[in-house]
Amino acid sequence: MSTQEKVLEEVLEKSVDQSNNEIVLYNDDVNTFDHVIETLIYSCEHTPLQAEQCAFLVHYKGKCTVKTGSYEELVPRCSKLLQAGLSAEIV
Repeated sequence: MSTQEKVLEEVLEKSVDQSNNEIVLYNDDVNTFDHVIETLIYSCEHTPLQAEQCAFLVHYKGKCTVKTGSYEELVPRCSKLLQAGLSAEIV
């Protein structure tokens, strides 16, 4: 294995590690489906179908990963979810 291949492997590994954070949305008995869907469209740039599917997963499974990416990218998105009254965290 050449030095160039080793360096390329290291760069690829670092790129993968940077986007391993997730926003997890949790179920609650307060917010309506419409509110959750609208908030996901606004905060996470989901399509209406994507947001609806996440809302159903949260309702039936108790939680759902709604966005993945770097921590810095997820902080403002998670803040918007929390400001809208949803239960979410970055993991």
